[in-house]
Formats: sequence, C-alpha cells, structure tokens
Amino acid sequence: MGITIVGLGPGNGRFLTREAWELLSSAGTVYLRTERHPAVADLPEAVERVSFDSVYEAAENFEAVYAQITAELLSLGRESDVVYAVPGHPFVGESTVTRLVAAAEEAGVPVSVVAGLSFVEPSLTAVHADALDGLQLFDAIELAQTLYPPLNSDQPALLGQVYSRMLAGELKLTLTAVYPEQHLVSLIHAAGTPDELVETIPLYAIDRSEQIDHLTSLYIPALAYAADLSALAQTVAVLRAPDGCPWDIEQTPQSMRAGLLEEASEVLEALDAEDIDGVREELGDLLYHIVMQAQMAAENEDFTLSDVIAEIDAKLKRRHPHIWGDWEVNGTADVLRNWEILKKNEKERTPDSLLDNIPSALPALARSQKIQDRVRKVGFDWPEIGGVYDKLNEEVAEIKAAATPEERADELGDLLFVTVNLASWLGVDAESALRGANLKFSRRFHGVEQLIAERKLDWAQLDLPALEAMWDEVKTAV
Repeated sequence: MGITIVGLGPGNGRFLTREAWELLSSAGTVYLRTERHPAVADLPEAVERVSFDSVYEAAENFEAVYAQITAELLSLGRESDVVYAVPGHPFVGESTVTRLVAAAEEAGVPVSVVAGLSFVEPSLTAVHADALDGLQLFDAIELAQTLYPPLNSDQPALLGQVYSRMLAGELKLTLTAVYPEQHLVSLIHAAGTPDELVETIPLYAIDRSEQIDHLTSLYIPALAYAADLSALAQTVAVLRAPDGCPWDIEQTPQSMRAGLLEEASEVLEALDAEDIDGVREELGDLLYHIVMQAQMAAENEDFTLSDVIAEIDAKLKRRHPHIWGDWEVNGTADVLRNWEILKKNEKERTPDSLLDNIPSALPALARSQKIQDRVRKVGFDWPEIGGVYDKLNEEVAEIKAAATPEERADELGDLLFVTVNLASWLGVDAESALRGANLKFSRRFHGVEQLIAERKLDWAQLDLPALEAMWDEVKTAV
C-alpha cells in the first residue's frame, strides 16, 4: 500500500527521467491529473491510464477539484499501491500534490515522489533568463485573485498556469497595480516542446494573444528602475552605513521629528492644491522619513521595518472584522463604532483621561476637533447647534470687550475653539476647511497681483476700494 507521485516533465516524453520511465513501465495503472499534457501520448503502451479530467468538468471550482482528487487517491492508496502522474515537477504548481502528501501523512499512508523537470527550466531557457537573478515564482490562478500582487517589481517573475485569455485579462488588471501597462513581458507557450513560442508584448496586451492555452506561462522582467519598498530600505541603510552620508549618519529619531512633520504638511498642501505630481513627490519624501525612522530603530534593535508593516497590516485586519471576520455592518457609522470598540479593547490599560493619546504635535485645529469629538461622545456638548451659534456670538462680544493683549489672545482662542465645535456639528474637518480657505485666499490674491502687473499699476497708489474692486473681479473669475 502507498502512493507514488511521478513528475512527467514540461513537454513530451523526451523530458521523462529514467527513473520515471522505469516506474511507469512497471505500473499496471497510472492515475493522471490530466490527459491534456504532451508526455501522456509517450507513456508506455501497456499502461492503463485513468484521468481526472472529468472532475475538472463537473466541479464548481478548483478547490472542489483538488479535494475530490485527493480523497480518491488517498482512498485507493489505503488499499493498494497507486501511481499518480502530474505535469512538470510534483512540487512546482501542483496543488493536488501538496494536499495529497499532507493528507497521506496524517492518515499514515506512505508517499514517495519521483522528481521531474518542471516548466521553469525550459521557460527560462526560452527567454534566456537565470533563475538565480532573484526569480520569483507564482501560480497565475492564485495571483489573479489578489488586488495587489505580492511581487517585487525590482526582480523578475515567472507565472505558471496562464491557461486562458480570460485568466490573462484578470491577471493583467492585478499586475498593473505594480507594473506600467507598457512594460514588456513574455508569454511563453509550450516551453521545451517543438511548438514552443515566445511572444514579447506590452503587459496590457497579454489577454489578446490567441496562442494562450494550458501550456502558457508569463515571464515578467524586472523594471529598469528601483520601485519596490525593499529598494528604498536598502538605499536608506546605505546612507546610514559607516561609509554613508555624514548628514544621514548623524541623525537621530528626535532630530528627524521636525522634518517628518514638515513632510506630512507638504503632503496636505499638495492634496489641497490637487497637484497629482506634487502628491506623488511629497508622499515619497514622507515615506523616506518613515523608512529612516524604522532603520534607526533597527540599528538600536528596537524594531524593524518588517515589524512596522506587520503590525499595521494585522491591526487593519483586526479592526475590519466585517471584511476579515464574521461581523456585519450597515454603513460607515457601524464601521466607525466598531473601530472605536476594537481600539479600546486593544489598549493594555484604561487611560487616566478621555483626552489621553491625542498627539500634542497635531496642528491646533485638528487637535481641538479631536478633543471635542472625544468629549462629545460622553454628552459634553450643546444639545443642538443653536447653542453653538449663541456661544460664537458670546465669544465675539468678549473679544470686543477685552482690554489687554493677553485677554484678547485668550478670548480669540476661545472663539477658535467654539468655531471648531461648529465644524464638528456641520460635519466639516476644521483643519481642511482652514487650509482650503488659505489656498483660496492665496489663489485670489495671486490673481490681484497678476492684474496689477498686467495693468502696470503701482501698489502704493492703490487705495482699498480699488484693491477690493480687483478682488471682486478676480473672485468672479476664480
């Protein structure tokens, strides 16, 4: 009793190993995952062939196919010796093999494996690529199910089982999250066989190939420029190395604080201006600071960049149980309510104050809104918006009555605080609203400056009514 798994190689019978041929020649019956493989026609004539192709035709999905094949082979292996033959190498892209081996080990059924040449070697030969140049190997079926593929674009990749144009279309949509649409890739058809064909085409065109079938693979060369997070981490590590940049070497987590805040502010500025190129650039500058902080922490043996990524990834999944769990939500309000509940449960200790953990480095308006949102949850707010408007009028009156610079500053702070509270009542982000107002004023003032320059006017000779007239002119146009 037992199961022997045999690799048939990537093409016709010439790729069968001597061990595989001898085993197949002595076997009475060979169970084939599929007969749709060139080597099947070259098997010893006396061998009875039993194919599982009918399972593929009847099952609703691949999971059901793998489960049924595993169950049938395991049942047979408990009673007698079974030979199971699969395309290529048994442990390269063969889901039934990994499942069968695990199930057989659990059931105490002996398993032996006869290796075979995989699709990888003839595919690399076809495109003249070296596997040790960082080759990544993926199943196209599984990769197409991701929204953001786990690929390092700085290294080449080989995807097996690109079996249909429909799958190629799904794969294209996934891959363009990492690669440009114009990136040249190679579809490799029937690698290692007399019918071998290599199509080198832009990524966007892979689903247009009429040659795609069950023997098609996709080779993706590395990008010509560094674009993966690991490349940035390496660059920062080099800057921090003993023979790196003196300025970067001298930095500490504390010395980088001001720059981190500045870069975050520049991201917001680019967002406010709807400057796409600026957003891309400023996000890069901000990312440098994040990687730099992680690098310094790693040098101190505090944590690594991988720890940072792992923690935020786990946190996002933990706080979205309606996506990665069985919770049910009915809209954004439920999501936010669950988020706060989960966030509170994660804390190791109960905070001393409701206002704990609000970063003091936040811009004043943003921090004020967070403070007021916190106290609002326990009912510390006006019952209706009318109370906020009354308080605004009261604060304006107190500013007018203030007698000293200190009193005026204090009352102005109160007025701003109440204004932020009004923003919460109106569902407006106060910080974004003020940034928008600053941007709008700057844009209109630049327009006034342009009018003055175009009309060759002198600022010193313009009175306020003249300036206001130009302001209204610009305001109408902008």
